[in-house]
Amino acid sequence: MEEDLEDLYENAPCGYVSLGTDGRILKSNRTFSTWTGYEQQALIGKRLRDLLNVAGAIFYETHFAPLLRMQGFFSEVALDLLAADGNRLAVLLNARERRDEQGELMFIRLTIFPATERRRYERGLVAARLEAEQDLKDERAASELREQFVAVLGHDLRNPLAGIDAGLRLLQRVDGDTRTNTILEQMRRSVARMHELINNVLDLTRSRLGGGISLRIDPDTALGPVLMQVIEEIRVVNPDRTFVVDLDINEPVDCDHNRIGQLLSNLLGNAITHGKEDRPVHIEGRTREGEFSLAVSNAGDPIPADTMKQLFQPFYRAESRSNAEGLGLGLYIASQIARAHHGTLSVTSDSLRTTFAMSMPTRQTLMRYDTIS
Repeated sequence: MEEDLEDLYENAPCGYVSLGTDGRILKSNRTFSTWTGYEQQALIGKRLRDLLNVAGAIFYETHFAPLLRMQGFFSEVALDLLAADGNRLAVLLNARERRDEQGELMFIRLTIFPATERRRYERGLVAARLEAEQDLKDERAASELREQFVAVLGHDLRNPLAGIDAGLRLLQRVDGDTRTNTILEQMRRSVARMHELINNVLDLTRSRLGGGISLRIDPDTALGPVLMQVIEEIRVVNPDRTFVVDLDINEPVDCDHNRIGQLLSNLLGNAITHGKEDRPVHIEGRTREGEFSLAVSNAGDPIPADTMKQLFQPFYRAESRSNAEGLGLGLYIASQIARAHHGTLSVTSDSLRTTFAMSMPTRQTLMRYDTIS
């Protein structure tokens, strides 16, 4: 049985429309007539733009018609047709010119497909994207509010901690038995630990809120004594651990000495927590040809490769034999201090030792103050 081409044209699953050179409808199939609600005869002589809404008519005149004349075809144009009852009909329209052998325009053929479901799907995608963007904004706002709360809380906790520490120092000056003095010293260590945790949280919050950690670059203060003071403070708190110190700092170092001391303190705390208790912790500091390097090494089990990738992430805590607990911010803060000084903090680990090494330029002449971002 041969296909009935007339029936195929009239009842195709798409609309067929032919336009004359003046843009008026010469012919349309029954499918298009059914969709628009017009009698086929009533469509003849109408301009296509007369079936479009205002926005569609503007697009037709400014984009569709010029591009069609220029390249001879147009594919998948999204338009809204106005049906006879005034309702909108979302469609996709393809157009192609038909020319004679001399290249003169004869007519324009249009193929029209309904796009209501597609438009609904696209609008759904847009709505979902907007909702997701709003959720992200809300989450960021909530996160910033939480971090601001933490910053305020951490700041306010410093004052009562300072009062407790001052009271403990006064009590230590009063003659007491050995047990009392031991308890007081343990309490002071706990206060110092709490103060360190609060500082790390405040540093993290500053960096997350975009304010950064201010550096006070001081080229006139010797760095060696600052590092030795930090080492001695750690040694006093850990009298059963051995520290091997090798400092050779013979050039001025432009840096925030308190921050570099904080970096060293964090690295030493990490070495004590994860290193073997019967093996020494090595500290090496050097200035060579405009570069300052600082390394802290400890003996212990090698760090697994998957752990190495996360060491400098905030709140990451590797397993250790020690019962010491922390927030997992020490190495993150140390890495950010190095970065703020235009330096780097790296780690190497094998069966013999684990070493955290910081390297930075000794001169910070381009920026007297810097921030952590």
